[in-house]
Amino acid sequence: MIRIDGSQGEGGGQIVRTSLALSCLTGQPVTLTRVRAGRKKPGLLRQHLCGLKAAAAISDATVDGAELGSTEVVFRPGQVRGGSYEWAVGSAGSAGLVLQTVLPPLLVADSPSTLSISGGTHNPASPSADFLADSFLPMVNAMGPRVDLTLGRHGFYPAGGGRYDVAITPAKALVPVERLHRDDDVQWTVRVLLSNLKQHIGFREMQSATAVLGLDMRDQRIEQVDAAGPGNAVVVRGTAGAFTEVFTSFGRKKHRAERVGREVAEEAVRWWASGAPVSEHLADQLLIPLAMAGGGAFRTGPLSSHTRTNLDVVTRFLGVRWRVEEQDDGTVVIGL
Repeated sequence: MIRIDGSQGEGGGQIVRTSLALSCLTGQPVTLTRVRAGRKKPGLLRQHLCGLKAAAAISDATVDGAELGSTEVVFRPGQVRGGSYEWAVGSAGSAGLVLQTVLPPLLVADSPSTLSISGGTHNPASPSADFLADSFLPMVNAMGPRVDLTLGRHGFYPAGGGRYDVAITPAKALVPVERLHRDDDVQWTVRVLLSNLKQHIGFREMQSATAVLGLDMRDQRIEQVDAAGPGNAVVVRGTAGAFTEVFTSFGRKKHRAERVGREVAEEAVRWWASGAPVSEHLADQLLIPLAMAGGGAFRTGPLSSHTRTNLDVVTRFLGVRWRVEEQDDGTVVIGL
């Protein structure tokens, strides 16, 4: 039985998701203690509980502590099975974080899977549907499996109500890939999503974002999308060669539209100026697939506490020996 302290590092839900994914993948039972102890609302929230139940469903696991607010969970997985699954977070909690929990074991399951996950598709502090589809999953597909994500309906905080469908064709094993270099040129695009909000909000966000990126806003898109409630996101894509990075910011109370557009564009520019092919958020997502492949490497910016904690949890389950090398330009190579 592996024991993981859920309060280590930043003490967030990532420890729970990584532990459950790797428990299913390896068949090793895990006890999670002090779950999210450092957060304002400790214990399992709806999205964490949905991820826990999803992990149990794909692996015929027995679980203790599967309830809202639980700060200790004991998870004993069985055999992972591909199949058709449907999960609802039941709030605006992130559907992407549920996918993050079950995807690794299903990438090498004995049969294909189809998933329908409902909840938030565009949430602060979690991977948006755009990021998953255009940035993360292409890297996963390069390792051998085939994963396709189709957005059915947008879901913004606080109403939620979004949905996406995921089709997974597994591989017998993941193959190593490297992402150490990038093209010298980047092509930027900006897309503003609005649901039940006035058009001028998107116009002001677009003005601000394109000014930072040096784009003509007339070449970019402002879209009214179908969602259960009001919502707004600004999505910036940076494509360099075969790879795309996605950055997203969200409209919220007491934040002027100009600030929302400017902040996400500035985040994108910082990534490009760093010289790193892989952004901080994508680096976090790639750790498990890299470890599953048993090789490969990528170059990213300085490591966050979040990433360092994730490296440690992966090591606990898979026993990998990470190569973490700081470069003269301030970037970091992570490999095996």
